[in-house]
Amino acid sequence: MTKISFLPTLEDAYGSLSREQLEILRQQVLSEGGDAASIQSRFNYSWGLIKSAERDDQRLGVKLLTDIYKESPTRRRECLYYLTIGCFKLGEFSMAKRYADALCSHEPDNQQARALQGMVENKIQQETFKGIAIVSGCVAVAATLAGMFVKNRRR
Repeated sequence: MTKISFLPTLEDAYGSLSREQLEILRQQVLSEGGDAASIQSRFNYSWGLIKSAERDDQRLGVKLLTDIYKESPTRRRECLYYLTIGCFKLGEFSMAKRYADALCSHEPDNQQARALQGMVENKIQQETFKGIAIVSGCVAVAATLAGMFVKNRRR
């Protein structure tokens, strides 16, 4: 059984809301009592924050989703999905992978969750290759400099 087919894609996370739209979501949460606001209002605000271009907003969105995850067992599936996107957007790829893996372990036939998991794994692989290339470049430069140093000392 495939679930979550109605959830946004990773690309949707990069379409920021306007400051006014985000403020409307924040005011909705505040009008309902802040931390006592309905889960749906806090969830909507969290997603708006994750979509923001501001890293502090994104971090707050992830924090709010983490709180909802702990508080509401019925929303955990959605929270895992959105937490994966939030952590991915923040560059916290190992956390994004943990959330995606947890979701896929509970819903192995969920194609949307599997696609998100694949994107996270691809990004981790890219970052690993980038790190290896940087280290290799540094080693090559160090070896060249060491060789030049040794050659100059022999003169």
